[in-house]
Amino acid sequence: MKLSVIMPVYNEVGTLEEIIRRVRAVDLTVNKDGSNELLDGPITLEREIVIIDDGSTDGTREILDRWKDVADGDMQIIYHLANGGKGAALRTGFQHATGDILVIQDADLEYDPRDYIGLLLPILEGRTAVVYGSRFLGGPRSAMSLSHTLGNQGVTWITNLLYGTILSDMETCYKCFRRDVINGMPLNSRRFEIEPELTAKILKRGYSIFEVPISYNGREFHEGKKLTWRDGFAAVMTLLRYRFSD
Repeated sequence: MKLSVIMPVYNEVGTLEEIIRRVRAVDLTVNKDGSNELLDGPITLEREIVIIDDGSTDGTREILDRWKDVADGDMQIIYHLANGGKGAALRTGFQHATGDILVIQDADLEYDPRDYIGLLLPILEGRTAVVYGSRFLGGPRSAMSLSHTLGNQGVTWITNLLYGTILSDMETCYKCFRRDVINGMPLNSRRFEIEPELTAKILKRGYSIFEVPISYNGREFHEGKKLTWRDGFAAVMTLLRYRFSD
């Protein structure tokens, strides 16, 4: 069984090498001690890292060029000629991934790959096909700005209202799901509205979303965070759109 880590990258020269080190450092052996009765025994997942450079101009591409020349078997590197947005990069990543399970990983060190096991376990146990890592379920995290917190909670509340669910963190990066969940799923978003589009279409197809707590080390705008209030507005419009169409 293989896990594909889908990593969109845009101008992350300062963090790219460290996040790859952290992803590779995770031991993907689940249930080593045999204590989990829902699994037959230990499962060790093969790892694939699918990096999509979305038109970086800060030196990120030079790092990737160097890696591509000596790439290990666990890495695919795909280049976009110009910046298309996170949604465009994820769509490319989904097309190239070969894993049985997919997880989305940002390259900016906000999310900790050591949380992968918690994300994978409900899927491997057969409890669900989709797991979201929630920043609001008590895991360790740095203080999030008030505007960021309210924006996340507002968009999540609208998601719950429109789709009849009880999510605590719809906008989380850590979305983990079996490959068959998105096979044949038409995805159209190019920017950050990919998050609500994915969520809307997962829920409309009858999948329940299992949430687990994760850690979070958020950046602020002066540190390179790219989300603004305009992305929150786009998220709401995306939720409304896909509630009534596909």
